[in-house]
Amino acid sequence: MPDRAGIVLCHGADGPAALLGEWLEERAMPFAVHDVSAAPVPALGEAAFVVSLGSERSVNDTAIPWVAAELELLRTAVSAAVPVLGLCFGGQALSVALGGEVAAARAPQIGWFELSGDTAEIASGPWFHWHYEQLAVPPGGRELARSPVGPAAFRHGPHLGTQFHPEVTTGVIATWSRSEAELAKLGIERDALVAESERRAQAARTRAWTLFDAWLASD
Repeated sequence: MPDRAGIVLCHGADGPAALLGEWLEERAMPFAVHDVSAAPVPALGEAAFVVSLGSERSVNDTAIPWVAAELELLRTAVSAAVPVLGLCFGGQALSVALGGEVAAARAPQIGWFELSGDTAEIASGPWFHWHYEQLAVPPGGRELARSPVGPAAFRHGPHLGTQFHPEVTTGVIATWSRSEAELAKLGIERDALVAESERRAQAARTRAWTLFDAWLASD
């Protein structure tokens, strides 16, 4: 386990570390959470790793100061070979930091989706998605899994990016689902989504642990 603390970047109270935080504590890996939407993006310093979580913002909106600063931090971490884990927005940010692109998805994805591919990092089984934009695998990266609208995960050396949310709990999903009108536009019923998430919670937690362990296993 690393002696140095890692950096976990969140983007508001609605996007907590959730299962990732539980995993880090269980593995006795020190970390500090920084809400970069409310305070300056930290310097890399001697961080053991960097994690970027989800956000309602677009990674392409670099006019937002923290978006531009976070991308610069990820580029610095990549240059220093500090492992980065990017989840949804964070996966998009990691892709851009590595020279990839992010564009509007062919269709929004909200809910549990099966992926093609079954690797050490991404176990088979549905994963939870909530995104309107889609990452591309950056140059030099290796696609690990694919959803119906594009790449769902990639590996680039010690770095791992996902377009889905392995970190979410049922409570987080319920919070995100409070806008029933938004879900209705996509033909999604809030109570059904939360109930499905409750049914899948234990298996999803097991898959998340596998993913998180595999991320640092290659460090």
